[in-house]
Amino acid sequence: MSEPIRFLLNGERVEVAGLPPQTTLLEFLRDERRLTGTKEGCAEGDCGACTVVIAERNDGRVDWKPINACIRFLPSIDGKAVFTIESLKSQREELHPVQQALVDCHGSQCGFCTPGFAMSLFGLYKTASSPSRRNIDDALAGNLCRCTGYRPIVDAAQQMYALPSPSGWRGNASAPDSGDNEVDTALAAMARTRSLDYTHGGQRWSAPRSAAEVAQQRSERPDARIIAGMTDAALWVTKQHRMLDDVIYVGDAADLASIRETADGIDIGCAVALTDAVNVLNRFYFEFAEVWQRFASVPIRNSATLCGNIANGSPIGDSMPALMALGAIVEVRSATGTRSVPLDSFYPGFRQTVLASGEFVAAVRVPPRLPGLVLAAYKISKRYDQDISAVFACFALVIDADGVIQSARIGCGGVAATPIRAQKTERALVGSPWNADSVERAAMTLSNEFTPIDDMRATAGYRRAVLGNLLRRFFLETSDTSRAPLRVESPLVAAGE
Repeated sequence: MSEPIRFLLNGERVEVAGLPPQTTLLEFLRDERRLTGTKEGCAEGDCGACTVVIAERNDGRVDWKPINACIRFLPSIDGKAVFTIESLKSQREELHPVQQALVDCHGSQCGFCTPGFAMSLFGLYKTASSPSRRNIDDALAGNLCRCTGYRPIVDAAQQMYALPSPSGWRGNASAPDSGDNEVDTALAAMARTRSLDYTHGGQRWSAPRSAAEVAQQRSERPDARIIAGMTDAALWVTKQHRMLDDVIYVGDAADLASIRETADGIDIGCAVALTDAVNVLNRFYFEFAEVWQRFASVPIRNSATLCGNIANGSPIGDSMPALMALGAIVEVRSATGTRSVPLDSFYPGFRQTVLASGEFVAAVRVPPRLPGLVLAAYKISKRYDQDISAVFACFALVIDADGVIQSARIGCGGVAATPIRAQKTERALVGSPWNADSVERAAMTLSNEFTPIDDMRATAGYRRAVLGNLLRRFFLETSDTSRAPLRVESPLVAAGE
């Protein structure tokens, strides 16, 4: 028997039934609740006009996360709290500091994008007490303003902390970190003791609460869609108008939403949001900080999962080449057991994986950092923020004290039908000295190793030339640290974060 979806909406408990499971949160807010402050601009998570903030319980604390409502299916909000732009004004009709700062700094022009900007700023307000300019830029990277009004919006972000908090705001009574107890108590009161199973009009959404339960349901319903962050699956609905008749949602499985650090590496479960995954990976592989920041905006990172990017199998996914270069292992699970598959053997063809019927990606294991590792990753795209790569390359070399390359792994994206390792180039490098002559020979090999295509992002010739040049650039960056930087400085790295 179907159960209603229940969550907090602007402090009020709501229960929803009678809507298709693939209804987006944005559709519910606008069409069912008439909360029209949340806008639809793109319906694909690019413009940020639909940004809302969700709050959820996490090991004794409340996490506040901006997300894109346009690509978040409503059942995934079960058990969480949702705050829209309408929630910011206090019960005494006082503006929230975020709103007041936007007014004082003239941060609104046509106004269409303003609610999304305000909610991204509210998410920042709840999670950072004194953000740097670079933090602010990162928080706003997922919000587009067609009127080019970014400067006053950034001014508002810097000024909002100096303004008094309104008394009577339900989620933020007096300070940036207050209101959590109230939200936590309300969420605890509506917490489920069993899995959500929601059906309507022949469509089903089940949300198992453990990996074993996911595996069992996968065995019973091998044609069901496994969904985690929805940042890709939602586009099947909003852009392709497909019907998702049977969905298994892994986001409520606690053991799949965990990160474990062991002697064998870092195990990242398939329900771990990209935000949380990269926070851990950056501690061990700090060279990837810029890659993860440019991978997607904060709202996308708060929903998307690292394993979802892997399971998707796109030839232009950024995470796979980087993880291939590190020697990552995919943990595949079914009702009968688990098996480990090297990530570089996971894709037999375009948009294909080695998953058999009844299997799903349960986790990815990233090995420990090797001694002597020299590492860098490069994303080539038309825009700096939130753009799809034309070419992605990651170089991971182990160089001994004599300057000889002992091992080499090179992960590439955008140059073949799948994410792929450049194994010919790797062989050309291993055993060679790390010098200009060896690099030049290897760069020529790399430029000719793949047969990329021409498309809207780049020509095949450009992609081949860029691959070779990136290896040359990697050599220059690692062999002569006295020269001027050869890349745009990563905001997060520059801020020492």
